Amino acid sequence: MIELDIPGFGRLKIERLVLDYNGTLALDGRLQPGVAEAVRTLARDLEVHVLTADAFGRCREALSGLPVTLHILGPGAEDRAKLDYVRGLGAGSCACLGNGANDRLMLGECGLGVAVIGPEGASTQALAAARVAVTDILRGLDMFRRPGRIAATLRS
Repeated sequence: MIELDIPGFGRLKIERLVLDYNGTLALDGRLQPGVAEAVRTLARDLEVHVLTADAFGRCREALSGLPVTLHILGPGAEDRAKLDYVRGLGAGSCACLGNGANDRLMLGECGLGVAVIGPEGASTQALAAARVAVTDILRGLDMFRRPGRIAATLRS
């Protein structure tokens, strides 16, 4: 768990990390270099969940052996499905990372939404909904290993 009192922002208590797969953790269906190790490290302190429609059909294999809960979304209304999943976990105790328009609802409602601008780019809707934007997934994940960076970004 990560707990922070952030001046001008308030108290942040993160127990779960919810990650979009394609475009965020993965590019063209394959995990980006360094992601597996970062997820392993974070899973020592946080529950890690991965949400995906698994467009490339490679997600189960790519995440096998990693300490994550994988949830593959059914067809249609992915944005609502992701939001419902996060609400089911307790949105306020979740930090969510994503890059797509279908991530915008969960990014806006969770305790801390992080938009990832990676090689695939990021939806402006996701950027507008998030509290923080990062230039790649490893920087985004690293914020949770070094939570002082979160506080430095969010304090007013």
